[in-house]
Amino acid sequence: MMSTHEVENQVPAREGVDEYTSNAPLVEAVARWGRGGGEASAQELVDVGELVGSAPFQRDAERANTHPPVLHAFDRWGRRIDEVEYDDAYHRVIGAAVAAGAHTSAAAAPGPGANVDRAAAFMLFAQVEPGHACPVSMTHAAVPTLELAASALRDEWMPRLLSRDYEPGLGGGGVIKRSALVGMAMTEKQGGSDVRANTTRAERRSGSGSWGAEYGLTGHKWFCSAPMSDAFLVLAQAQHGLSCFFVPRVLPDGSRNDIRIQRLKDKLGNRSNASSEIELDDTTGWLIGDEGRGVATIVQMVTRTRLDCVIGSAAGMRQAVAEAAWHVRHRRAFGALLIDQPAMAAVVADLALESEAATLTSMRLARSYDDDADGAEQAFRRLATAVSKYWVCKRGAGHAAEALECLGGNGYTEAFPLARRYREQPLLAIWEGSGNVIALDVLRVLSREPEAFEAFFAEVGEAAGESPVFDAALGSARSLVRELSATDAASAALLARELTERLALVLQGSLVLRYSPGAVADAFVRTRLGDEGGRQYGVLPRGADVTGILARA
Repeated sequence: MMSTHEVENQVPAREGVDEYTSNAPLVEAVARWGRGGGEASAQELVDVGELVGSAPFQRDAERANTHPPVLHAFDRWGRRIDEVEYDDAYHRVIGAAVAAGAHTSAAAAPGPGANVDRAAAFMLFAQVEPGHACPVSMTHAAVPTLELAASALRDEWMPRLLSRDYEPGLGGGGVIKRSALVGMAMTEKQGGSDVRANTTRAERRSGSGSWGAEYGLTGHKWFCSAPMSDAFLVLAQAQHGLSCFFVPRVLPDGSRNDIRIQRLKDKLGNRSNASSEIELDDTTGWLIGDEGRGVATIVQMVTRTRLDCVIGSAAGMRQAVAEAAWHVRHRRAFGALLIDQPAMAAVVADLALESEAATLTSMRLARSYDDDADGAEQAFRRLATAVSKYWVCKRGAGHAAEALECLGGNGYTEAFPLARRYREQPLLAIWEGSGNVIALDVLRVLSREPEAFEAFFAEVGEAAGESPVFDAALGSARSLVRELSATDAASAALLARELTERLALVLQGSLVLRYSPGAVADAFVRTRLGDEGGRQYGVLPRGADVTGILARA
């Protein structure tokens, strides 16, 4: 007999689910584009899926966010230590991600499909706990920039980045770490995304050691995420202009570098990850690349973190669909399970369409970053990364809100994970370039790198003839490109967002037409590229195979 407090219509917790094999679009993408037809990492990804779907891991993910980092600027004697204390749950989460190679496995064992396998692991961890993904992503993205450093610096630090060990302390004082995480510090309070307005100065010191030219950096950084990283890539003004520097927390002699953490940001979401404001006072850094070429030097790091923003947004969409689908399959209202009620079934199916397209986009992008990418593939990723970052990341917040609503009032409480996801998704649309920055970057590619558009349309055009709706959208996108190529800069800027959105949608439409089941492809193209969708989720074309879409989700 139930007590007066028990509820018969109770939804069980979504725990013990293999988050990899239950995600058909991801499994298929890894089989298509991963190493060895997906076989090289199949068991490892199954292991990751079981881990992140387990009750202990999900409890750690929750605890890492309910027990956020704490700044200790001084020790008990008043001496500066500038350390951030994280809950042990956070260390377990990020330690598992590093052990699985979610950071740098593609660089440690490069080859066709390596970035797809790494992206899949990253997605699985970010699906359950997104905050730790910030330092994991930055470490992944730092590899190509570190390749440009002086050989002694590179040879000492690169093995640490590629290590699958995780050591949370900073080391120093005779302790030499085997592994390292690397962050970045670019923006300042007066400039934000306009990094060329930076005022942090870099004064060259006399002589050069084995790590290359040494500088003293003085200034501030308004956003420095993951301040307990072992080193940072920092932009500062040197004699010949904005330059990129490698700034470790611990110097070669074991002493602490002078990086002063002023405070931690009180953020909307991303609570498990510390983001800080820092001051630099003759802080030691080593030049990477040439003076005055800071943006060009760090751009590969920025590009790869944009890729991870797309993957992270897709991960959030998958979590949202999984939680919503689980709830409606178990929750009964008005005499039937929610999944058996047509209006709710249409909403969850529409959410699943968005999630599948985002997953396909992120995995196809990841494949373009492998070391076998030819010139056309590199040109494709230059444009495709920007348009995908704009569109997929912007779709994340609305997607999370609709999924949250599927859970009703429960979804709005912190007891369920979608409230945390709803606060997380806007970050990925802002980080590494908010909407206008990305859209204007697309225009910059149009004016400077027309070959990127040629490669992009060659890829997208592979689906030509599969759908009249798609063909019309593709033709419209090509026409808009021609129009903007012939117009003045101010007029083009007014249409930058429209262009970026259209390019993103024809890319997604092409991918689902080629790689998704017919029910998914038909409904996606007709709603996103045609005129049979609505302004909100849950408006599907007449005759859409809702049952088939839901079965796949």
